[in-house]
Amino acid sequence: MRDVVIVGCGPTGLMLAGELRLAGVDALVLERRRSQELAGSRGGGIHSRTIELLDQRGIADRFLAEGRTIQTATFGGTQLDLAGLPTRHPYTLALFQNHIERLLLEWVQELGVKIWRGVDVTEVSVDDAGVEVRLAGGGTVRARYVVGADGGHSVVRRSAGVAMAGPGATRSTLIAEVRVAGEPVQQGKVDSRGIHGLYPMGDGLVRVVVTEASLGPASGPTLADLKQALTEVFGTDFGVHSPVWLSRFTDATRQAESYRKGRVLLAGDAAHVHSPTGGLGLGLGLQDAVNLGWKLGQVVRGSSGEELLDTYHAERHPAGARALKYTMAQSLFQKSDPRQEALRDLLDEVLGVDAAGTPIAALIAGLDVAYHPGAGHPLLGRRMPDLDITSDDGPVRVYALLHQARPVLLDFGGPALETGRAGNALYVPAAYDGEWQLPVLGSVVPPTAVLVRPDGYVAWVGGGTADGLANALKSWCGDVPPRIT
Repeated sequence: MRDVVIVGCGPTGLMLAGELRLAGVDALVLERRRSQELAGSRGGGIHSRTIELLDQRGIADRFLAEGRTIQTATFGGTQLDLAGLPTRHPYTLALFQNHIERLLLEWVQELGVKIWRGVDVTEVSVDDAGVEVRLAGGGTVRARYVVGADGGHSVVRRSAGVAMAGPGATRSTLIAEVRVAGEPVQQGKVDSRGIHGLYPMGDGLVRVVVTEASLGPASGPTLADLKQALTEVFGTDFGVHSPVWLSRFTDATRQAESYRKGRVLLAGDAAHVHSPTGGLGLGLGLQDAVNLGWKLGQVVRGSSGEELLDTYHAERHPAGARALKYTMAQSLFQKSDPRQEALRDLLDEVLGVDAAGTPIAALIAGLDVAYHPGAGHPLLGRRMPDLDITSDDGPVRVYALLHQARPVLLDFGGPALETGRAGNALYVPAAYDGEWQLPVLGSVVPPTAVLVRPDGYVAWVGGGTADGLANALKSWCGDVPPRIT
């Protein structure tokens, strides 16, 4: 029996597989595609917190080397400046999904992750002993846990009977990468239907986005559908031909009612579907994976009880719901309507006031996530800043200490903390004399010690004593260190 089976080898599945491997668990990834190649470039972009997560694993530079940084984000019609956010990565990284998947695959291959390709999962069923994953052709794989990272039409989610809740679609949009007759020229417009545009991508390819006159069917679109929609909007179909990729998306916003049902867990698009507006989807999935991976690893190794898995839903469901609110709000502005334009103009005025747009900028960037808001020190439950600290071994960035996905206990010289009490955490005596800056909140009182979880979020804050540290270590860190073999 396998410990964990991950269904789906997209960005979420790859990230989760890497996290489990760092946690000392050999997960098996099952993927329908016979290679990692995608038809078309797909989504393009990750935001600050997602880049920080990659930085915590020591691989952010691989992505930054291939993408393009953009220091603004949009809400309504307002450009929000990300440069002032307190992070080493105050920008969006424009990088298409096909490249993101390739780079993640390189990383998990270095870690020795096992991937079975050309495997179509048809159903999962749970019994007292584990989960049975049924494959097309009659084969099965058994595991202690299964994670559905298999997209919006997740077989895993449907088999587990987890419902999706949220508003349905009101409009649909075609997206394609095609060739056109003649020289590709950028086009764009917004009307009462929605947004439309043609964007040259090089090598003769053009990305086309066009909103349909009415809600399209659930079935995949055809080239004829694209031609018709273009003609209706622009008066010509531009001679589009030879599609590399052709798809339809809607503004439906649905979220799984539970991210965990016993031995079945959901992550990425299997747990939440929404309009691609704002480009949050890919990053949300990676953040799900990093939250889940170390927790599932500790439970599988037996160093933590199953109650730790309940915190995955408790933390990621509200974080996902907040992000979905942004995509729903932003999608309202993607068509021409006098009432919505009036609202957009008023928002522009409000967000133009100094720092008024900072909370929304932090939301888009993923830097405002607070897993335990209002529970003591403002750091608790928020991401640990990547401070330049001085340790016994010399200068080091905090995120460099997280490369192996171990919890870290940082001791800033308060009342003595016994190294042995760090348990599975890496104990680091540290010095830092700068400001502690948190997104939106600004400066906070410096702690005397901080326990940082493997995902980079703060599990305990020392305020002059070690009170609560033992409980935090027991609750979050487990007692058996991971060993990669």
